Amino acid sequence: MVFSWLHLAIILFLVGGLLFAGGPLVLAYLVSPRASGGDMGMPYECGMRPQGGAWTSFGINYYVYALLFLAFDVDVLYLFPVASVYRVTEGWMPFFEMVIFITVLALAILYFWAKGVFTWPRKIS
Repeated sequence: MVFSWLHLAIILFLVGGLLFAGGPLVLAYLVSPRASGGDMGMPYECGMRPQGGAWTSFGINYYVYALLFLAFDVDVLYLFPVASVYRVTEGWMPFFEMVIFITVLALAILYFWAKGVFTWPRKIS
């Protein structure tokens, strides 16, 4: 096998990619502070000292809303490439595909609404 410029370029890009991925990890390990104890072991809550059980102070509702937001946000991201290609397509098929896609998203929102996912439970104390 003859070593060519293409092989050199592949090796250089492979080394560059490894440095690009591993460089920040090594740099963070070398530069990070080594202090422990005191405030370093405390959980971070908006720059204030935590009150009570800081690890369990957040309800599951925050995570449910975050997951729903991510799910619908990622689904809506599919609309951007379709919108950029839509003007060069012919026929009604892309339009009907988008209508079906948006209808499925709307039905999912209605389903979650009917299940009561979007109602915030009141804490009774």
